[in-house]
Amino acid sequence: MIISALLSLFAAAAFSAEPSLPLDLELVQSAPVETDLADPALRSAADVWVEMIDKAGKYVDVEQFYVTAKEGEPLDGVIAALKRAGERGVKVRFLIEKKFEKNSSDSLPRLKAIPNLELRVLEFSKVKDDGIIHAKFFVVDGREGYLGSQNFDWRSLKHIHELGLRVTEPSVVAGMAAIFEHDWKAVEGKAAALRSEPLLASTEPRVVLVASPWAFCPDGVGDSERELTRLIASAEKDIAIELLDYAPLTRKGRFYPPIDNALREAAARGVKIKLLVSHWNTAKPGIDWLKSLSLVPGVAVKVLTVPEAKEGFIPFARVNHAKFMVVDGKTLWLGTSNWSGGYLDNSRNLEIVAREPALATQAAAVHARLWDSSHAVSLDVLKDYPAPKKG
Repeated sequence: MIISALLSLFAAAAFSAEPSLPLDLELVQSAPVETDLADPALRSAADVWVEMIDKAGKYVDVEQFYVTAKEGEPLDGVIAALKRAGERGVKVRFLIEKKFEKNSSDSLPRLKAIPNLELRVLEFSKVKDDGIIHAKFFVVDGREGYLGSQNFDWRSLKHIHELGLRVTEPSVVAGMAAIFEHDWKAVEGKAAALRSEPLLASTEPRVVLVASPWAFCPDGVGDSERELTRLIASAEKDIAIELLDYAPLTRKGRFYPPIDNALREAAARGVKIKLLVSHWNTAKPGIDWLKSLSLVPGVAVKVLTVPEAKEGFIPFARVNHAKFMVVDGKTLWLGTSNWSGGYLDNSRNLEIVAREPALATQAAAVHARLWDSSHAVSLDVLKDYPAPKKG
């Protein structure tokens, strides 16, 4: 009896020693239907977004790259939730990027019809040269927020692999709210730079918000580019990365070295790197730079190809679009930015860095699920890949 009791105590102690998931951060997914890529442990963005909006009592602030809705698809439920919020007196502010306004033209009338919703369009390149609003986030009542790779697009919620975070940590939510307020006012021409040099994120807090471009980051929000390279430099054992695509180039084809240098340096000191990209990365010239990185000892690269839906080809869908990294199984980086020039240096993007082992383990399991799936194949440096069909 005594031995049995002691064993029970030891088992309980071992269980309690296991890191538990944080209460103020929830990993949220979207996954292509008709595949096994969805993690059963994670809730869907479509459900979480509706839940958050339905709890709004004062306001919902939404900042998105663009808006594309389609009748009968999951985004309908989100738009309906915004309508319910507006009807009960909740103020809704919705901000999108001017350069992609044409992609939103068919869907904007549905937003404009929502009571108490104000829509603004910002040409971010007038704030920062050649920049765009690429962020995808929203804030509810100043008490919780969401950011992730999902665009406000019906395809993101049904036909694309995406990952995001629901957050209630006060300092992060406050930072998200401050960024939205700055960008909202920028439409009126009130877009003065907020700082003269990048602010490095603190290495002490377990969860911090970083953003780009650094000149337009409010107090308390660090610089995404510098934090990303610093995290890579901090790796001791391994790094797992999942991206839409990877290339050390700007959108205009110029060399963009910060991230590439950091990854190669990490590999040179013995860090094992697993980089998972989508089949969109097989386009030139990106594929050639990706092949170059894959030749570095310690770097493994796989390409994920999501099979076509039963209904046939869907433009700009059936792809991996998540943007996250797990360092040493302890730290999670998750955000809205692609890892190439023009995003972390001059476009509006947001990321969360969470030093939460349980959360990092959960994200690593998402990476492993895709890495080990039949849809992921090791990059072949000798193969001449055909141009991917996107649109």
